[in-house]
Amino acid sequence: MADSAETVKKTIEQATATAKVQAEKFQATGTQALRDGMEKTTASLAELSAQSKQNLEALTASATAAQKGAEALSAQALSYSKSSWESGVAAAQTISQARSIQELIELQTNFAKSAMETYLSEVTKMTETFTGSVKDSFKPINERVTASVEKFQAAR
Repeated sequence: MADSAETVKKTIEQATATAKVQAEKFQATGTQALRDGMEKTTASLAELSAQSKQNLEALTASATAAQKGAEALSAQALSYSKSSWESGVAAAQTISQARSIQELIELQTNFAKSAMETYLSEVTKMTETFTGSVKDSFKPINERVTASVEKFQAAR
């Protein structure tokens, strides 16, 4: 019976030692999994923060480009208004000195033709400025969208 008790005691000690080793392995595996998860979460949050910063920078660049475009359009409109006013005053002075109806009609026709050509030229310039401004404004945002799409596709 003493041998049986000794055998049972040894069996229990072996089972306890085996259980202890298994528990330590399980604990080490769990701790490593927790560390890996925390590292991945931290890396994901850092990447999210970097993405948000880049998105904000793109929006800022876009707004700056739009503002520059608006300033350019405003300057062009002001310049055209000034030159148009000056041309109108000069034309009125010239027309007022006409010596005949024929000359008056000729001067008025020339002024109208010149004013229309100048207007169409200015509209073309302003359209080009506006189009360029829109392209410049959307460029940073388009680049961010492209980068994000590429990143998501690479993650697949």
